[in-house]
Amino acid sequence: MSHSSEPRPMTSRRGDPLNGVAHVPGDKSISHRALILGALSVGETRITGLLEGQDVLDTAKAMAAFGAQVERLGPGEWSVHGVGVGGFSEPGSVIDCGNSGTGVRLIMGAMATTPITAVFSGDASLSRRPMARITTPLSQFGAQITAREGDRLPITIQGAADPVPLHYRTPVASAQIKSAILLAGLNAPGETVVIEAEPTRDHSERMLAGFGAEIRTEVTDEGNVITLVGRPELRAQPVAVPRDPSSAAFPVVAALIVPGSTIRVPGVSRNPTRDGLYVTLLEMGADISFENAREEGGEPVADLVVRHGPLKGVAVPPERAASMIDEFPILSVIAAFAEGKTVMNGVAELRVKESDRIDAMARGLRANGVTVEETRDSMTVHGMEKVPGGGMAATCLDHRIAMSFLVLGLATEDPVMVDDGSPITTSFPDFLPLMQGLGATMDV
Repeated sequence: MSHSSEPRPMTSRRGDPLNGVAHVPGDKSISHRALILGALSVGETRITGLLEGQDVLDTAKAMAAFGAQVERLGPGEWSVHGVGVGGFSEPGSVIDCGNSGTGVRLIMGAMATTPITAVFSGDASLSRRPMARITTPLSQFGAQITAREGDRLPITIQGAADPVPLHYRTPVASAQIKSAILLAGLNAPGETVVIEAEPTRDHSERMLAGFGAEIRTEVTDEGNVITLVGRPELRAQPVAVPRDPSSAAFPVVAALIVPGSTIRVPGVSRNPTRDGLYVTLLEMGADISFENAREEGGEPVADLVVRHGPLKGVAVPPERAASMIDEFPILSVIAAFAEGKTVMNGVAELRVKESDRIDAMARGLRANGVTVEETRDSMTVHGMEKVPGGGMAATCLDHRIAMSFLVLGLATEDPVMVDDGSPITTSFPDFLPLMQGLGATMDV
């Protein structure tokens, strides 16, 4: 998707059971990190299974702008010749991160301790998202940062000439904050320490260790304490990107709510810091089995076999939120078909994602006949035996909102329309043909 794409209304409706194999894209979080760490390494990093959605492609362009040699060798296969820690050169133009909050925040961290200047921009959705949670710690390394009112994009960063290591407690559970600080800490002397009260996805720690950084995590009474020794020589590594559990959630939930369905989703990451949705689905009574468990690229993976069956509402504890923060929109869809009510707690972070996802999901579900209650930090969905549908959902330039409502329409009494499905390509460019290949009735 180009950043100026015209709106693309889409519709989904009831049809036959879903059957077949769903090869979902590579993990977006790992794809971003593989490109960035490849660019900060010495030698050639070969990446297979890279997600080729717009968000990740924007990160690839950014790494090239900072001086790395980035080349696409074939579908999902990329080569990155890195410049080493502290080796970024000053880009000749603005770094446009499109719709990607992960991309822009991690890249800002990666360059903030190198004495160069870069300007970061994004699309309309990204430009509304708050960046103070990243710029505040980066400025403490010594970077000089100028932002638009409200600490929003566009942002200019003059990297620290003499960076100092940081000891930082994250104010909210966020892998983006943690990762940005760790990437900045690579080019700072001494030890950079991040303390997080609740564990968040640990892809950065796993991958940093794989590339040769000295990093350790200790579980203490304060929470997880992650310590990184600065100025390592990162060594280029082959990276096999597992399939994205957040993307897998859409065909998985579709199979759970469409009667008669059975699908298989191979090679999905089972990283325990990303597994909250699947834990919750099992608590709801979902018929999901995990087969052929193995490790790929330093990450645990398995093949998912999913069958339709009865579901019941549950209460999701707030401490689970960080491990499923991107999956609450699709969880609210399956909750509409579960017996009783599903209560999602600790979800305030959803209000500052690509959109205010609590508000967007609540409005869209109500437009399709579902009763929803919300507070600043919670969302409650009342399940129904039959979900009416027939409504239009505003996607708010948010790929996960768009895909969630298209899944909803596969099991509602009447079709469901979304006002713009074009943002889907940022994370799941083959979503429509994949779902159609399983038997879903979705149309542009």
